[in-house]
Amino acid sequence: MPEEKKHTISVLVANQFGVLARVSGMFSARGYNISSLCVGETQDPTISRMTVTVRGDDNVLSQITQQLNKLVDVIEVEDLTARLFVERELIMIRVAANSGKRREVLEVAEIFRGKIVDLDSNTMTVEVTGAQGKVGAFIEMMRPFGILQLVRTGEIAIQRAADDVKTDKEIADQENKCAAK
Repeated sequence: MPEEKKHTISVLVANQFGVLARVSGMFSARGYNISSLCVGETQDPTISRMTVTVRGDDNVLSQITQQLNKLVDVIEVEDLTARLFVERELIMIRVAANSGKRREVLEVAEIFRGKIVDLDSNTMTVEVTGAQGKVGAFIEMMRPFGILQLVRTGEIAIQRAADDVKTDKEIADQENKCAAK
């Protein structure tokens, strides 16, 4: 049986109404589960970048890539997993922390380079960013305090700098030239 692994896919799309629904619908219609999905505008307001995390073997990834490339609003699909990339996730977590527990929560947050973003007499909300492993470890360290609420962004990723990396605008310009032919 082929090895199933995590794939981080970067998808540049036209920043238009309904694109997210079409892309996520493609995954759903074909039975692919999205582990994480983050979307945001790039430096060009007409282009958005989707970071999609999926699990599957190389054959599943190939099928996903082919199907995404068929969608009209998709500009470029890239599997970052095969390249050097930086990934980050943001978490905000509210834990029970009366005056007797605050110092302990703060100490753990500092180890993870976390920041206190909200505080009241019985709770603390901590923000932490990092790779999924770091975020997961922080969650486990907070469990004994009593997690009251947890919010995660999902993974975002960017290819590490290299000579062959094109800007989002260069990619879109290249796509526009191809479409005009």
